[in-house]
Amino acid sequence: MNQLNIFGEPIEECCSNPITGFFRDGFCRTDEMDRGLHIVCAQMTEDFLEFSKLRGNDLSTPKPEFNFPGLKEGDHWCICAERWKEAFENNKAPKLFLRRSNQKILELIDLEILKKFSLDLS
Repeated sequence: MNQLNIFGEPIEECCSNPITGFFRDGFCRTDEMDRGLHIVCAQMTEDFLEFSKLRGNDLSTPKPEFNFPGLKEGDHWCICAERWKEAFENNKAPKLFLRRSNQKILELIDLEILKKFSLDLS
């Protein structure tokens, strides 16, 4: 599955511990089955984790039955594009990695906004 990042380059791994991505392969790749568009590689913050929990997606509570340890501040995770956008609109958006995020995010969010939250621009 050869998908590209925001810069049109191969997507870099987001996180393998805990293992992230819609396909649980460490990358923010997607296909037509991924209704949530898990394409934004973000660094978790307490604010975002609480925001997501209040919106019905608890990412901080471990779920051993799904081999999910629960996320904590500082973890990297492929989050849903719409959730990131919603968090941005509510001043709760976490920082993100442009080289690890899927270019499909550009269909929803302007590159200039994403750059302001980037952890990997030099």
